[in-house]
Parts: sequence; structure tokens; C-alpha cells
Amino acid sequence: MTETAILVEGLAKRFGDVMALDGIDFQVPTGTIFGLLGPNGAGKTTAVRVLATVLTPDGGRAEVLGHDVVRDAEAVRYLIGLAGQNAAVDPNLTGRENLRLIGRLTQLQGRLIETRAAEILERFGLMDAADRPVRTYSGGMRRRLDVGAALVHRPPVLFLDEPTTGLDPEGRNELWAVIRELVADGTTVLLTTQYLEEADRLAERIVVVDHGRVIADDTPAALKSDLGSTVTELGMSGEKEAERAHSLISGLPRVHSEREGATVRVSSQEGPRVLIEVLRALDANGITPSSLTVREPSLDDVFLALTGRHAESNPTPQASDLAKAGVA
Repeated sequence: MTETAILVEGLAKRFGDVMALDGIDFQVPTGTIFGLLGPNGAGKTTAVRVLATVLTPDGGRAEVLGHDVVRDAEAVRYLIGLAGQNAAVDPNLTGRENLRLIGRLTQLQGRLIETRAAEILERFGLMDAADRPVRTYSGGMRRRLDVGAALVHRPPVLFLDEPTTGLDPEGRNELWAVIRELVADGTTVLLTTQYLEEADRLAERIVVVDHGRVIADDTPAALKSDLGSTVTELGMSGEKEAERAHSLISGLPRVHSEREGATVRVSSQEGPRVLIEVLRALDANGITPSSLTVREPSLDDVFLALTGRHAESNPTPQASDLAKAGVA
């Protein structure tokens, strides 16, 4: 099997006046979890739909296990599984009946369909609910069944488009465990998400996209280390005071600072020493923080530094345009 499961080069897709994908590039090694991270409207779902042969790109190229998604679309479909943002299972069928239906649609032989249905129900912890209508399932159970349905034909590549949206923490943790097991067995997973913690916990490599462009591509640890070993958040009495503090701190050496409302965020590779310098400078100018928090950098800090806003923010204008066009 090829060492590169997914290859994307210069991929572009436009919907009217909206450039959903603006020449993105990335590669996904076989047998890994790859995170495609970004806010609503960034182009994540559009990229997945192109890779899954649902949409045809306007430019560039993409391959799945060496097969071009346009020229070899039929071959690609046999190699992939797709679980979208909304569960695609039929709520009126039982869990077992849903899996049987998927087995027939993917042209598995009759005996193998029953075997695979039982295997998936067991693996995803759904055997006790196998013969209950899916409408009686919890959100977490339904999402696990949806992922299981995408695996009936044993695809070597699995696309998970924001799979934990709407799940409670317990359901999210359960699905994370299942994803890790799949990769341990050799499956390649491309995961799109808005959740920074999800990408940090699961992905071995992350591409951050915004407005259809790749703005960062690295491991979670490397992305966070670029910001420094520590992040200090200084809460001020108001935005004017925060602006004064930010202007002062920005002039200090070895410091990266940002202001968001009444909070000034400081990051540095020399956290303790820089913090002392920052506090001394503020005190010398009669500025006293109302709160102070010191922590390790998160991927949210990375996204904020790259784009000027949080990843889990309100949809951008592009997202609204894409929603009207039926994409995201």
C-alpha cells in the first residue's frame, strides 16, 4: 500500500462568488489521523466532499491511495467511508437493519453482511441495542452507528466530517476511543473539526484552513510551540486599560502579545522571566491587572494568532454564503 493515503495539490472549488477552496495542498500518511481544522465556512466540508467524489473540483487535483478523485471516482468510492456532520442512518430501522442495508448498497455478499453487521455492533458497543429502532438511541449511540455504517465494507480510508458535533463530553470521548482503535488497526482517518481539543487529542498532523486557504500545516505540538512555552492572560479593568497595557508589552523583547477586549494575552519561550518583566513594566506605569492566568498554549491560541479570532466563533460571511449554496 502507498505511504501517502491522501494527496491534495492546488485544490480549488468555487460556488458563485464564493471561493470555497483556494488552492489548498496537504498530504495524509497512511494509517494516521489527520486533522483539517477551521471555523464554519473555512472550506473543510467542501474539501471532504471533493475527496469523497461528491463534488468535482474546479482546479488542482486530489488522489486517494493513488486514485484520482475525478478520473478514478468509482475506484475511490470503494476505498473510502464517509460519516458526515449529520447521522445518515434511518431512525425507523434498527441498528442491525441499517448495517444490513449499507452492506447491500456496498455490494457485500449475504453471509458477509450478517458477519460485518455483528462485528460492527460489537465493536461499537451497540449489540444490546442492535434490534431497537435507531430513533430510541442516544446521540452518542447514533453517531457511533453512523461511523460504523461507514466501515461496513472495510474501507482503508475514512472521512469524518465534524463527527462529534452535538455530542456531550461522554459521547465525544467514546467516539474518540473508537477512532483511535480504527487507526491502530490500519485505517487512515481524515477528521474535520472546529474543536481545538479534538484535533489536539487525536490528530498526528493538522492543517488549519481559513477562507479556503491553508494557513498552517504541522503537528499539534509544533504549532503550539511556535507560540512559546507558556501563555499568560492578563485581565484588565477595561478595554482602554488593556490597550495601554498591550502597547507597553508589545515593546518588550522576546514577547508576543495580543489584545482581545479587556484581556491581554502574552506568549513567550521564556515564560517565567518574561512574566516578571511584563509585571514590572506594568507596575512602573501604574497598571495593575485585575486577573492573571498562566497556562500552556492551546491550539485555540494558535488559531487566534493566525487569524485574529477564535476557531469556535460565529460563522464568517463566507459560511453564510456557503450555507445558501448548500456547502460548508
